[in-house]
Amino acid sequence: MGDPSSTKEDFLKACADLQKEPNSEILAILNLAIDDSIMEPTDEFHLCLHGNKRNERNEMYRRRLVDEDAEILYKTLKANTFVVLLDLGYNNIGDDGAKILSQLLQETLVLQSLILSYNDIGPDGGEAIAKGLQVNETLRVLKLNGNKIGNRGGMAIAGTLQVNTALEELDISEVDLKTESVIAMATILNHNNTLKMLAMNRPILFSHQEETTVHLAKMLKVNIRLKELHLTHYDIRDFGAERIKEHLYENLTLTHLNLSSNNITRDGAKQLAILLKHNTPLEVLNLAYNRIEDDGAMALAEALSAYNTNLTTLVLCKNNIASQGLCALAKAMKLNIGLISMYIWGNKLEQPACKAFQDLINGAAPRLDPSCTDVEPYIVDGVVYLAQVHSPYV
Repeated sequence: MGDPSSTKEDFLKACADLQKEPNSEILAILNLAIDDSIMEPTDEFHLCLHGNKRNERNEMYRRRLVDEDAEILYKTLKANTFVVLLDLGYNNIGDDGAKILSQLLQETLVLQSLILSYNDIGPDGGEAIAKGLQVNETLRVLKLNGNKIGNRGGMAIAGTLQVNTALEELDISEVDLKTESVIAMATILNHNNTLKMLAMNRPILFSHQEETTVHLAKMLKVNIRLKELHLTHYDIRDFGAERIKEHLYENLTLTHLNLSSNNITRDGAKQLAILLKHNTPLEVLNLAYNRIEDDGAMALAEALSAYNTNLTTLVLCKNNIASQGLCALAKAMKLNIGLISMYIWGNKLEQPACKAFQDLINGAAPRLDPSCTDVEPYIVDGVVYLAQVHSPYV
């Protein structure tokens, strides 16, 4: 139970008990783990059965796992002490499979991460997973993003966080949360002192009054554990940005705030610039896919030039920023030695901006490492341009 060989034996026994043909993909992964353990013994293993990742035979799309496979995995892992991460993302596991995995959560001895992204789990399955979490004491990471657990499932997950003291990372993005479940989550986090990362991207909100943003902002004022918060596609506007600014003044823990793909304009950016002037613990600010334009960018640049020393990463892709704002940001980076990464692709990359970032990257005193931005300068007929390069933020 504590090594790949015993895990393989348990898997084959589970298949025999259920009279199912062993899944060749799982067998291949376990055999590879056995081979690897001979060369480098280990006490922990990540069982990755992600439907969209290439396996060791470079096959992208294998047979998707279904509820019957979840039952086999439950029988294999319920007393296992070797597998600490189970990745079942992008499969066809539904509510019945979720109920079985809930039982696994109640019995597991060591499982620390469960990834169920983009399966077919609905409200019943969401409630089942929440039930499993109520008694689980090992799970640190849960990803349910892309499953339509809806408001009912979201409410159940929120309720679980009142009693669960183990979970540290939770992703419930794109699960069709509504206002009620978002506010419930914010309310619970006024008291939960365990969760460190929360992603609640793209809820279904029918009001433009930003009630959910107000509740989340108030939560940030009193929460003493959360380090990372993702609120993309929230329809956050300048009013919401100002509420976040007001309540983050007193927050001593949040280091990563993702507000990309919202409706924040220059006025909202100016409010966040005021926050940066207070030099809060914030290290990563993601405002990609908003519309802060030159005025908003210059306000942020001013804060970074003279007041802020904690921010390390600023993401401003596709914000309709032109040369004035981009040049101000480049100048701010020269003055702020703490700022390490800046991402600007998708703005108006005119000649002055191209030259400013060329100087940052390739100048006499390079300030911006090529691996810490999403643009790369090149010259054609003596004219500087910026090309897009891979970025984790786009």
